[in-house]
Amino acid sequence: MTSLADTLSWPFFDDHHRRFAGDVARWAEATLPKLPHGDSDVDEACRTRVAALAEAGFLKAVVPQEQGGLFPRLDVRTLCIARETLAFHDGLADFAFAMQGLGSGSITLFGSPELKARYLPPIVAGRSIAAFALSEPEAGSDVAALAMTAKPDGPSHMRLDGTKTWISNGGIAGHYVVFARSGEAPGAKGLSAFIVDADAPGLSVTERIEVIAPHPLATLKFDGVRVPVANRLGVPGDGFKVAMATLDIFRATVGAAALGFARRALAESIERAASRQLFGAPLGDLQMTQAAIADSATEADAAALLVYRAAWTKDQGAARVTREAAMAKMFATEAAQRVIDRAVQLFGGTGVTKGVKVEELYREIRALRIYEGATEVQKIVIAREAMKGQAEKSALAAE
Repeated sequence: MTSLADTLSWPFFDDHHRRFAGDVARWAEATLPKLPHGDSDVDEACRTRVAALAEAGFLKAVVPQEQGGLFPRLDVRTLCIARETLAFHDGLADFAFAMQGLGSGSITLFGSPELKARYLPPIVAGRSIAAFALSEPEAGSDVAALAMTAKPDGPSHMRLDGTKTWISNGGIAGHYVVFARSGEAPGAKGLSAFIVDADAPGLSVTERIEVIAPHPLATLKFDGVRVPVANRLGVPGDGFKVAMATLDIFRATVGAAALGFARRALAESIERAASRQLFGAPLGDLQMTQAAIADSATEADAAALLVYRAAWTKDQGAARVTREAAMAKMFATEAAQRVIDRAVQLFGGTGVTKGVKVEELYREIRALRIYEGATEVQKIVIAREAMKGQAEKSALAAE
């Protein structure tokens, strides 16, 4: 079976990536089984994982060196390695790590020096939990359709009104990166991004959302929330740019998490095939079982190639990796769903029993095909990127 350790021999990686991967894997094996499970108290389980990741030093990967991080700028391969490894062991640990990154990524990319100094060190230390508030009841994948408003409220503040939903870490975050319509232009060009402290007057949690794999999600209401203009990320009208640049980095890491789930399902499948007896022989002797494992192993490797190509390309200095990240996210999440489904099938009735790892993986993977851009949206993105070249050729020919 090709594992992350095998993948790290590919030319995408440097020695410090291999050392980091080993450190995370050893820590995950020793620490994560001891932490409380999210089924009883998901908020406390999430807080515990953030604190543990911070104590181990792994949250240094989600901020730049200037604020206590590992590298001068975010290293996407390191983020992907962390997410793949954590997802292999514990879905909620992956979630906790990912949201510390996603909820601070926009600040890293677009925050003023003052905002970076104020918000990023508590993230890396695990003293504050981060959140990214983009989705609304009528606007998720279509960011340009956001309805939340941000209007001037005196010379130095903006007033935010509206609702955000499906917000990860909603209710436990210390701050939210919030996207709202500031009106500089129609559509996507009229959005801005702001950092909003969780204790801001007028900000409330109206609903906690329960999903099939326990994660802290909530609906937030903003009723006249006053935010300092200094808390804006970028310039007025930069909101869409802030959101897309952030997702450009973290979309590939969603694929990495899916890859971790897939590789765990494959490992469970191989163990099951070797230990389960059927008709007087191991389950793995059946050609149908071998075909299922072969398909899963191939899809996992293909996903790894796409994920780490996108990460490597970004780390080499590419301004945008929209196509590469969309391909990685789309293929890895869809492939992982198939790999995990095959694993459940190989386990038979045991595979749908609560508490069995493949059943947990089956619940964990489903949301990844939706959040940070559903598979169908990724297809639109990929197609548009693929057709850009032809459009440019046609434009040149018409001149």
